[in-house]
Amino acid sequence: MPDVKPNTRRAAVPLPAAEAALADETGAPLRRALWLDALDQQLRPLLPPGLAPHCRLANVSGGQLVFVTDSPVWRARVRLAEAELLDAARSVGLNPTAVIVKTTTVPWQPPVPAGPAVPLVSATARQAVSDALASLRESDPSDSPDSGAPAPGSSTGPAT
Repeated sequence: MPDVKPNTRRAAVPLPAAEAALADETGAPLRRALWLDALDQQLRPLLPPGLAPHCRLANVSGGQLVFVTDSPVWRARVRLAEAELLDAARSVGLNPTAVIVKTTTVPWQPPVPAGPAVPLVSATARQAVSDALASLRESDPSDSPDSGAPAPGSSTGPAT
């Protein structure tokens, strides 16, 4: 009689997508990206004032912290704050020896899509200006036909 193995079928309930993506070695890049994001969130409050919105931890490789900034100005400021960044990384359990800074060529934040144009002047103000211009036209003596002045475009000679 052949050996009968116990039923080793998988459960009928599928894994949630996140668990399936992280399940085996194919999930290693995703796990690393999540770890780097969590590390960035830990380091961000420890950065020098004003630097956090302009730089992001991109990688930890060997003893190097790799940061990406949104402009050359902020790249220079990260370089100046290298000692503080190394201390901050040590405070969260890393042992870095150097900071590498790169500058991105793409916008840091996606541009805000242009919505409907917002009028610079309210409808009430626009109506008030329109009414004021209309009242000026009504009181202008050169526009009235009985003022004695010829209307623009009319002949000045006697009627024949």
